[in-house]
Amino acid sequence: MSKEYDVYRDSKLRYLGYSNEVGEAFRPLIHRNLVRASYLLATAYVCADAVDKSVKEHQRGSSTKQIAVVTGDVFTWQMVASVIIPGITINRITWLTGYLIRKAEVKKAFGKILPTAVGLCSIPLIIGPIDKFTDHLMDDTYRKWLS
Repeated sequence: MSKEYDVYRDSKLRYLGYSNEVGEAFRPLIHRNLVRASYLLATAYVCADAVDKSVKEHQRGSSTKQIAVVTGDVFTWQMVASVIIPGITINRITWLTGYLIRKAEVKKAFGKILPTAVGLCSIPLIIGPIDKFTDHLMDDTYRKWLS
């Protein structure tokens, strides 16, 4: 059986879910309102994915309860795995890099760019572990509670 194509998970649109991580990585170089905008973009992606899954459940003829369960699961998983944990993680990686550079008294120009570079390079490294952690977290809490 072939897996159904999911535009929110199988296409480049998925990268919108990481926009807040990019915003956090650039925090040392950009205005905080641009960082906030990156969170709005990521949250819009999460909401769009949840609505998409809700509509698909409705089209399958699922009950209102099942639609609510699927929508809540998708929204919660995406917020935790795509926005909350990665945002905090990249924020702390970027901050710690900047802190260490200041302590090492690195040249100011290099010291402003390096935290962003380290933050950006960290994004691909954190995605898999955070996704797996969120799966386990959801299985042991939200999904267990619903069943």
